[in-house]
Amino acid sequence: MTTNTATGRTTRAVLFHELGGPEVLTVEEVPLPDPGPGEVLVRVEAIGLNRAEALFRAGTYYYPAALPGSRLGYEAAGVVEAVGAGVTAYAPGDPVMAAANFDFGTHGVYAERVVLPEEYLVARPEGADAVTAAAVWLTHSTAYGGMVATGGLRAGDHVVITGASSGVGTAAIRTALRVGAVPVATTRDEAKRKRLLELGAAHVITTDTEDPVAEVRRITGGAGADLAFDAIGGPGLARLGDALRPGGTTVLYGWLDPRPVELSMNWPQTLHTYNNGVSVGTAEGRRRTAGFIGPGLLDGSLAPVIAETFEGLERIADAHRLMESNTHVGKIVVRVEH
Repeated sequence: MTTNTATGRTTRAVLFHELGGPEVLTVEEVPLPDPGPGEVLVRVEAIGLNRAEALFRAGTYYYPAALPGSRLGYEAAGVVEAVGAGVTAYAPGDPVMAAANFDFGTHGVYAERVVLPEEYLVARPEGADAVTAAAVWLTHSTAYGGMVATGGLRAGDHVVITGASSGVGTAAIRTALRVGAVPVATTRDEAKRKRLLELGAAHVITTDTEDPVAEVRRITGGAGADLAFDAIGGPGLARLGDALRPGGTTVLYGWLDPRPVELSMNWPQTLHTYNNGVSVGTAEGRRRTAGFIGPGLLDGSLAPVIAETFEGLERIADAHRLMESNTHVGKIVVRVEH
């Protein structure tokens, strides 16, 4: 609940004062300034969790948290409550989403209300409720920006999607299907095979029990995959490269394996590293991405896969525990109560 105090308004937000597990996350009252020039005050309705936030909280992300009192959170859906001078793109009452193109240690959206520069927002897709909107932008913009805009995925291409049960992984399956490509999902958990097939994966490879290179070669009639979309990195990146056709492409968008990356000698091939914040950091990038996601939501082809919805900021640590258990398939959302 937002309150007024003698020193100004406050709102409840999630902070952490030390690095560690989900238990370091606390819900506290923090100052809530009025929106300044170019800024927008948003009442947050739902928050989407992302693996990067767990890495940041634990101190293993690519930039460090400023402690004590770091904020957290990339992705949220809400409603504009007020705008600062010079803001013309939004008005009070507009449904919006965080664009996930900012330092979440400073502008973290795990809160009841946040003030963000207007370029850190995008309009909520037509007809999308708060939970759907909180689950769709970052995962689907990463899948679209990484596979289509960067990797050049086209109809008929075979794409190997690692970590396919994650929020981005399930979005990547849906994105591949939308462009007419053939999604080949990988997972370590045999129990997730059936669910991934239900979500549209044309093939599922269980990497703990199957040789991914041999399986990709079998699936493609010996040709190899056209694209690999990888969240893991590390030494396993070489095996992904081995599974590509000559001249194939790998897009590396995460580093869940902190060990040094190893490269395949299956040359020639192209390797892209992908930063979603840069991709949606421009107005044109956000426009192109929204133009892909919006129609997909309307026709249902890009409907986000939601693993579980938690009620209230107080459940944020439980939501992080579920994310780190790796037992879920799809996106974890926290609905914010007011």
